[in-house]
Amino acid sequence: MNDDELQVKIEKAQSDVAELIDALSVYIIGQEDFLKRLIIANICNGHILVEGLPGLAKTLTIKLFAEAIGLNFARIQFTPDLLPADILGTHIYNPNDQSFELKKGPVFANFVLADEINRAPAKVQSALLEAMEEGTVTLAGERFTLPVPFMVMATQNPIDQEGTYQLPEAQMDRFIMKVIVEYPDRQSEEAIIEKMARPALELKIGKIIKDNSLTDMQKLLDNIFVDQKVIQYILDIIQCSRNEYEQLSEIQDPQTVKDQMSGLIDFGASPRATIALILTSKAHALISGRKYVLPQDVRAMVHDVLRHRLIPSYEAEANNMSSLKIIDQLLDIIKLP
Repeated sequence: MNDDELQVKIEKAQSDVAELIDALSVYIIGQEDFLKRLIIANICNGHILVEGLPGLAKTLTIKLFAEAIGLNFARIQFTPDLLPADILGTHIYNPNDQSFELKKGPVFANFVLADEINRAPAKVQSALLEAMEEGTVTLAGERFTLPVPFMVMATQNPIDQEGTYQLPEAQMDRFIMKVIVEYPDRQSEEAIIEKMARPALELKIGKIIKDNSLTDMQKLLDNIFVDQKVIQYILDIIQCSRNEYEQLSEIQDPQTVKDQMSGLIDFGASPRATIALILTSKAHALISGRKYVLPQDVRAMVHDVLRHRLIPSYEAEANNMSSLKIIDQLLDIIKLP
């Protein structure tokens, strides 16, 4: 593919994403950043963890998103009494021919909403791990392939912690991003009143883009150029999160970085986080209409990619430093290429 052909395809992808966001924004008002993150996660073939208060249209968003690209959607309400079979499916005995038939669970949809995922115990949460990582599930020793594309959007409620189970680090790391959904501003909420305060309102948008549009965008990521200086910038961010200051690139001052960051992070970002930051930065460049990644793309994605992967130290928490504040400080210290 030559440069002209690549640029045409990138502009088409940018146009498709803009059209998709415009269509979703008719009902999902004031959440454009959330919609962009959802699309970026899908382009990267990743899963997304969403934290937000009740009533912020998290369920509606993924339902309409699936409808807009012509794929199916399933919702799993996680509760303390949920069983792995409720997610994956089970074999049911058929007395007519004295055989067992597979009844597939909701995980076999293209888009799966795992609502309040932290309300189910670890054995149920772990039932999603194979599906999220491998794209397969195992039932009674038999492996089944999930549909393509396959994406999990899991939600957490930040204020109601009674009866919840903390997600294990291994599962958190499998989400390419964690996105915080905030309240809409006053102007957006006024638009919500005008649009949504109707008891007979039908929430349908129909199919917006072609079947293969997002798949084509996934393939385009391989053609988005990342300069070696940008790669070194990403590696500096990751190494700093691991307190590996001696491995920073030559443009950084290891002692200065160490003086300001040492003791703030107990556990840093994994290689999976490095891959996620590269992919999401490339996807951000793609939907911005560029065939190359800028440091600004990295900075746009780094909070959502790292916020759930960094574990602040006791000292940092005692000083009221969340993972987001640590990332902010890290970005202030690490020099741009």
